[in-house]
Amino acid sequence: LGLLYQEYRDKSTRQEIETRRLQDSQTDPEESSPSEETLSEAEPTSTTENKAPPQISLLRNSNSRFNLWQDLPEIRSSGVLSILQPDEIKLQEAMFELVTSEASYYKSLNLLVSHFMENDRLKKILHQSEAHILFSNVLDVMAVSERFLLDLEQRVEENIVISDVCDIVYQHTVNHFSVYITYVSNQTYQERAYKQLLQDKPAFRELISQLELDPKCKGLSFSSFLILPFQRITRLKLLVQNILKKVEEKSDRETTALDAHKELETVVKACNEGVRKMSRTEQMISIQKKLEFKIKSVPIISHSRWLLKQGELQQMNGPKTSRTLRTKKLFREIYLFLFNDLLVICRQIPGDKYQVFDSAPRGLLRVEELEDQGQSLANVFILRLLENADDREASYMLKASSQSEMKRWMISLAPNRRTKFVSFTSRLVDCPQIQCVHPYVAQQPDELSLELADVLNILDKTDDGWIFGERLHDQERGWFPSSMGEEILNPKIRAQNLKECFRVHKSDDSQRRKLGSRNRQ
Repeated sequence: LGLLYQEYRDKSTRQEIETRRLQDSQTDPEESSPSEETLSEAEPTSTTENKAPPQISLLRNSNSRFNLWQDLPEIRSSGVLSILQPDEIKLQEAMFELVTSEASYYKSLNLLVSHFMENDRLKKILHQSEAHILFSNVLDVMAVSERFLLDLEQRVEENIVISDVCDIVYQHTVNHFSVYITYVSNQTYQERAYKQLLQDKPAFRELISQLELDPKCKGLSFSSFLILPFQRITRLKLLVQNILKKVEEKSDRETTALDAHKELETVVKACNEGVRKMSRTEQMISIQKKLEFKIKSVPIISHSRWLLKQGELQQMNGPKTSRTLRTKKLFREIYLFLFNDLLVICRQIPGDKYQVFDSAPRGLLRVEELEDQGQSLANVFILRLLENADDREASYMLKASSQSEMKRWMISLAPNRRTKFVSFTSRLVDCPQIQCVHPYVAQQPDELSLELADVLNILDKTDDGWIFGERLHDQERGWFPSSMGEEILNPKIRAQNLKECFRVHKSDDSQRRKLGSRNRQ
């Protein structure tokens, strides 16, 4: 396989997008099944060529194709393709992709170590502590990948028809993949150190630029190599999900895939928590320093507290606010800090400080959108504190700068409030869906970062181009620009996506039911 992992992953997700586009344009999803079973094999047609970005080239294969299981000479000559059912061939391809993508990933990790980390000039420029922060435990990660790949390759070589790979995934996730948590938890330090080195050490900056220009790197940046482990552990979970969707129901392979998926999900969650923990702690300390309490002081810093949203809104003045009042002078600025368990209401004062004049537990907040508003009351909503800092009920009429900002505040303040469309967890038969065709990095705490080919249920949308969505593969929610995706219009494809998600998460559902039963007892 000639591709570096970054190229492999990009090509694979682009093909996934094109396959879904093809399915969405057809009335019967089954018609597009040949495209699904030949992942990344087909050259783009004239219709998809206009939509898709230019296809990348492989290092060795001039025809720009992946090596597929069914294209292996041993498979073609064996005659097994005429014996296996189409569903089993799809399953073989899904398992084979997990193996080949691990090989591509190991190739990229090896390049990160040999070309960058072990470069003699770089070793002289970097202090030992700087090198440790920058590369962390990447050698451990590479050793784990090598061991994992050897076991996968051994399984593939046992028989031309792959028996299973999820049992190997399960064993390695349980016994070895904790190295990923260590590496990913260092990500915030790593990013900061990299930016600082680029700024403070011209020799470092120049050398990295030179190393990036080497043909081995295929035009990829140094930072794209540093982020590989986090991308891989997340992608591995999705590859196991893909296998899980294709194995026979109630079979041993389904049980193994469910077990592997559950363990991978645990590692991915631990990775996410590791990344968030440091940045959240620093953020809480920074906020605490800026707050001055006009009311009884509330301790802000807590290990179980983090910021969900902050920002300025306009409050209508007066204890008995009337909706008939129209002048803009009746509004004055207030600033809200919304944490996962607490709302703090402030006014900004000189010196980049905020004076707190009210607060309430997040669970005691209610919001209400005003109907039939005039222009002066556009994007206005009522915030009710059932029990504020004075142990009383309080109401605020607040005006946002746009419709999307109003909706984002309302959903953040009262997360259990019903959205325009119903979520995945409601088991709705049909719901608007969108697939991501452009990656997006969240800019605010209430936004959701998107990867190519992510599929999301649309829970709400605004007229000014924002969507509140729930990603199917992990049920993470957040806002993102509608321009990042394409709506899935075929109801059969939407139903198929939901059905596959229910199946992937059915072990989680049974666990939740057990916990609910215990709680009731």
